[in-house]
Amino acid sequence: MKKYKKIIACIVLLPFLFIMGCTDLDEDVYSQMPVDQYGQTMPEVNSLIAPIYTGLRKANNPIMLEETSSNMSIVPTMKGGDGWEGGIYKELRYGTWTAQNSCIRKFYNVCFSEISNCNSILYMIESSEAITDKVPYTSQIRAVRAYWYYKLVDLFGNVPIVTDFTDVSKPVTKTRKDVYQFIISELNDIKDIIRADVSTSSYGKFTKGAVYTLLAKMYLNAMVWDPSEGAKWQECIDACNVVLDMPYSLEPVWKDNFITDNEDCKETILTAVNSTVSGNSIVFMTLHYLDPIALGLKIGGWNGEVAQPNYVDSFDILDKRYNGSFLIGPMIDPATGEVLITAHGRPLIHGTDFTMKYNIDADGWGQCDQEVGARCYKWEFKNGLSSALENDCAIFRLADIYLMKAEALVRMGGDNVKATNLVNDIRKRAFTDPAKLKTNVTLADIYSERRFEFAWESMTRQDEIRFGTFLDPIPGWRAAIPAKCLIFPIPQISIDANPGLVQNSGY
Repeated sequence: MKKYKKIIACIVLLPFLFIMGCTDLDEDVYSQMPVDQYGQTMPEVNSLIAPIYTGLRKANNPIMLEETSSNMSIVPTMKGGDGWEGGIYKELRYGTWTAQNSCIRKFYNVCFSEISNCNSILYMIESSEAITDKVPYTSQIRAVRAYWYYKLVDLFGNVPIVTDFTDVSKPVTKTRKDVYQFIISELNDIKDIIRADVSTSSYGKFTKGAVYTLLAKMYLNAMVWDPSEGAKWQECIDACNVVLDMPYSLEPVWKDNFITDNEDCKETILTAVNSTVSGNSIVFMTLHYLDPIALGLKIGGWNGEVAQPNYVDSFDILDKRYNGSFLIGPMIDPATGEVLITAHGRPLIHGTDFTMKYNIDADGWGQCDQEVGARCYKWEFKNGLSSALENDCAIFRLADIYLMKAEALVRMGGDNVKATNLVNDIRKRAFTDPAKLKTNVTLADIYSERRFEFAWESMTRQDEIRFGTFLDPIPGWRAAIPAKCLIFPIPQISIDANPGLVQNSGY
């Protein structure tokens, strides 16, 4: 059994009853007890805050929103109709999404559900008389809450700020600037009081390293999220330097970040700890129905998300991240040694390029052959897999720190030698040929390097917006899209329920 994945359940009584399913490191099962008695031991306190970390498993959910709205991936409609889902993925590819899009609504709801969860647990901790030293726990809860607001300020911009669990009034929309400043304030308030250890006991938890990484990302995107205050390149560098001085290190083998038993990875700064019960579902979303036969898996694929052709084609095929990120080529039946054949009589060969061929509508959207597209192959699909992936998913890893610092240095006209060395440290493990290293790194180089390094990791949309390419045409797939698409609409169902919410401009 992997470490850190044992399940417990706890029920805690406050003056009124809070009932939570909790996951943590110990197997003790706690019965009902008053709050003034609960929290006297470390396992009890850990069980209180555990839900904020099980909630981080949902951090991977926006892969369907962030990557398919960028030019990283696409969910094409396959011959037979799979992948249509009422046209939500057509909208994400064409930039025609509306406030009724269910993919947008689902992640908006995830963010606020997790924020509410943080607020309720924070209230419990602060109300407890048994917990005398609250700071180690409240700082973690506030950090996780700030993370979910980071997702909201990026994706939706103008949203309510809710911090008081006892306030039952309907919240009102705050400006993107207000939300940005709230996150910065929270992170600066806790950055040097939150736990700082890099150890097995801090694995999967928000620590000083994760807080400074999140600060670096906030500063890196300041010109998008709060341009009135000006660029924050030096602040980004300063935050990166704090993390670089901590005992993290790049994994010598890039793929080791994504293997099944990756909990000992030295590159991970913050991770979502997965299990077979509640794990990474990308294996289902991306694989064709017959792929599991070729890969030795005991699951059923949904034949959904594939890589955008021009994204895959931008890779150097000698880059180890090419085959390490994409499942490409013929899928062989181990029983016969022959290429598997789809239900439509076509060989199951995943090519990088493809077009819509059938039932083309007035907008040019149609259906593709079922086998088309490079599939996600970044996280190891362990032979015999019969469930979701239990590979832990890095939310923040050190490679991002290297490339954020390099970008900030170049943008502010800083030390290019240092920036180039940071980029080359990433490229050294991707190529065996030293000729592939850069001599004088540019912003274009860093933009490309982020694409090669972070495919499928829900970073492409944010990077494209910062580098000014998100609205650009995608040849063969869409025309340029309007500026309103730089943020998503507030779901209409939320506005209908709360007149204090204001819809984003253009929707």
